[in-house]
Amino acid sequence: MNTKHSRLIGVIAVVLILLATTSLYTVRVDQKAMIQRLGALKGAKDGSTYIAEAGLHVKWPVIEHVLIFSTRLQNLDIKSSPIVTVEKKRVIADYFVKWRIRNVPQFYKTTGGSIQSTDQLLEQQLNDALRAEFGRRTINEVVSDDRASIMQALNQKANEGAKKLGIDVVDVRIKGIDLPPEVSGSVFARMRAEREKVATELRAKGHAEGETIRAKADEQATVIVATARKEANDIRAEGDGRAAKVYADAYTQDESFYGLYRSLEAYRRTFSNPKDIIVVTPQSQFFDYFNQSSKSTAK
Repeated sequence: MNTKHSRLIGVIAVVLILLATTSLYTVRVDQKAMIQRLGALKGAKDGSTYIAEAGLHVKWPVIEHVLIFSTRLQNLDIKSSPIVTVEKKRVIADYFVKWRIRNVPQFYKTTGGSIQSTDQLLEQQLNDALRAEFGRRTINEVVSDDRASIMQALNQKANEGAKKLGIDVVDVRIKGIDLPPEVSGSVFARMRAEREKVATELRAKGHAEGETIRAKADEQATVIVATARKEANDIRAEGDGRAAKVYADAYTQDESFYGLYRSLEAYRRTFSNPKDIIVVTPQSQFFDYFNQSSKSTAK
């Protein structure tokens, strides 16, 4: 009897464990889940589709099946097929798309809950939008000037299509544009010519501004030098006037002494160098004071 009871308890325990494992399920923070009951999605009390948020949940075993979807950011790298620009030149764009699930029921109904199917649909839509954008632009605009507006248009187109899939496109960004060998040479040559044109214009502008600055500096220097010379001449004239006045005052005080002083100064300057030679007659006015001294001695 004890053996039968033990077996019964064991069977019941196994059944309970199986029921627990098939009735309980866990949804992570980065996930959302729906319940499929006998092939149809379980509804909520308000009539919408039931969505299980993060946590531990219970379901009916066997008749209910759990569909779990990741709400994390998905990344899709795309390398487009050759695209023709307005110049009929072929290019290949390398870009990526970041998206996440927004409406789980709609996502499941339109894509079957498949990430791969969603990537294929997005790639098809974005390649069509990329062809349309590139087809209105030249290679030079695509490669350099207009890439930001292209990415903005791609984001807008992607979000319009993503609403039907129940997802949000977070970002679309072009990583690189490959040019065929026969096209890349002409494109790079044109870009180089445009950059050289810009550089030449900047150099010309800088040269003109430099000439203007130099002209202003020369004008200011001329004015400063002229002002300094005028002030120097005024100071020199004032000094000469004062010196003349001093000489005049000295002359009026003692004419004979002033004449002697001036003659001695003239002698000192004349005979400052022993090698200098002066040829004059003894009766020259230059030697008046010497002659007067000789006459005084003779007397």
